[in-house]
Amino acid sequence: MKNICVLVSGGGTNLQALIDAQNDGIIKAGRITCVISSKEGAYALERAKKADIPTVVIPRREYADSRSYSEAILEELNRQKADLVVLAGFMTILDECVTKAYPYKIINVHPALIPSFCGEGYYGLKVHEKALEYGVKVSGATVHFVNEEADAGAIIMQDVVKVENGDTPEILQRRIMENVEWKILPRTVALFCEDRITVRDGKAYIDL
Repeated sequence: MKNICVLVSGGGTNLQALIDAQNDGIIKAGRITCVISSKEGAYALERAKKADIPTVVIPRREYADSRSYSEAILEELNRQKADLVVLAGFMTILDECVTKAYPYKIINVHPALIPSFCGEGYYGLKVHEKALEYGVKVSGATVHFVNEEADAGAIIMQDVVKVENGDTPEILQRRIMENVEWKILPRTVALFCEDRITVRDGKAYIDL
């Protein structure tokens, strides 16, 4: 049984999708053992408490720079004996001290089809604003491994939704969350815990 640590910063809708998948038996070979928040008062912490999942708050604002904050996160992940780290709406880019300590063991969900609308500065509604400005006809989300470069790790899973006439960034964001993010993130976590994701030459493959 793999230990899953989920890192959060906000409302925790993706965390809830993981909790529901765990309760529904979709995630069989792992369990969420800890939720770590970058700020106090995040509603994701309430979701964790309702599910009897231990929580830890490591406030970003209490650390002078990314390196010192990342070292604190790394210390907690090691203490939790994390087998998989899931970034679920975690709004801080981690220093390479974390990614190098957990190679191909950290995953993130990004609300666009990487390599489009990704990288530093592309988060939250900004992603959907740019997609609509560009006039794309489909959009979606990507689950990928995290490395030293923002949104540049090996892609594990993607899925799409149609962009409709009259979509606003908020409407598109909601459609992608409900139809893609909340499905492919738990599915990826389940596959990882079952050792069904293999990385070869920097690319991720799902073993059927």
